[in-house]
Amino acid sequence: MKHKLRFFFCLILALCADAAFAQFEATKAHSPSPAVAYVYVASSKTAHVNQIYAFAAAPDGKLTAVSGSPFPGDVSSMTVNREYLFGADAAHVYIHTFSIEPDGGLKPMASISAQKYNSGECGSLGPLFLDRTGATLYDLDVNGNACANNTYQSFRIGKPDGALDYLGSEGADAWFDYPLAFVGDNTYAYGAVCLYDMYWEIYGFQRHSDGMLTEANISVPTPTAPGEDFYCPSLTAADATNHVVISLQSVNGETFNPDGPPQLAVYTAESSGNLSTTSTRDNMPDTAVGGISDLAISPTGKLLAVGGTAGLQVFHINGSDPITHYTGLLTTDDVSQFFWDKDNHLYAISASSGKLFVFTVTPEKFSQAPGSPYEVSQPTYVSVLPRT
Repeated sequence: MKHKLRFFFCLILALCADAAFAQFEATKAHSPSPAVAYVYVASSKTAHVNQIYAFAAAPDGKLTAVSGSPFPGDVSSMTVNREYLFGADAAHVYIHTFSIEPDGGLKPMASISAQKYNSGECGSLGPLFLDRTGATLYDLDVNGNACANNTYQSFRIGKPDGALDYLGSEGADAWFDYPLAFVGDNTYAYGAVCLYDMYWEIYGFQRHSDGMLTEANISVPTPTAPGEDFYCPSLTAADATNHVVISLQSVNGETFNPDGPPQLAVYTAESSGNLSTTSTRDNMPDTAVGGISDLAISPTGKLLAVGGTAGLQVFHINGSDPITHYTGLLTTDDVSQFFWDKDNHLYAISASSGKLFVFTVTPEKFSQAPGSPYEVSQPTYVSVLPRT
């Protein structure tokens, strides 16, 4: 579904102040406790070339640098499964595969030009993401269709070296802009966008047995906004069952400016791929994070992290019932991206302030982990591999 509008929604990662990994470099030894997660940050001390900084997270969330970190790898976006880290190079042409060693270290394995598979070889790599099993890698291929429209490319992950086998691309829409969120059955994945003064859209893709994604014809209602306003969707997140969270911004129908803070709707994915919702303008919670940059549902499916230009906060997810407030702002720094592990830790980077935050959050209590926040320099991306 698409509607014309004049609302500009975008994500800006500001350059942060020149900082150092002083806290990490002071302790190069491994954590004395078994790591519950490995945390990888693409970051640059020189603002010219990124490296991959790797950290082991202790059960209390405290981070210790992995031996050998930082690892060479001028990457922008990253994603990980149990065996490999995949990174899109800073030139947005190649996907590099690194094996993840038992201690969290990284070893280069393979590279592939994703650009050569798009129409006209003029596109560039956007964000990377995986299906829920970690068997198939996807990327948003910017201008990959006829050098104009964005598509999603699909790659099968080979073993034992993590080499990628191109499966194909699907979709052709200038407004595809973010990674897709897979629901628990790993069949359907959803995205949303609200961009410039042209269209808004909530869209779905179907994953087939070979891992290939194809665009799905789905039905998605949106709540009725107050007065002459309408809701503009932007980001999606999905849990391990069939629930999808979508952020909605009320937009003034006359001025086409944002009207109030973004709100959060929860949808239920049906077997057909269609989405249904009981969310309304009255039961959707307001957010306090400013322009939303990221959403992430905890592995338990009970908590939702929401970050943006004004900070980071966490909400309760209640299945198909409306989302409810939980924390206030955990930080007021601009938060650009974050991930959960499976031990109630939330890892978040602030590109503008040059910090890596670690929070311990359960449905009953929350706190900042020991040592957090850590100073980083020019962080562009974070990815987390849970170990438990």
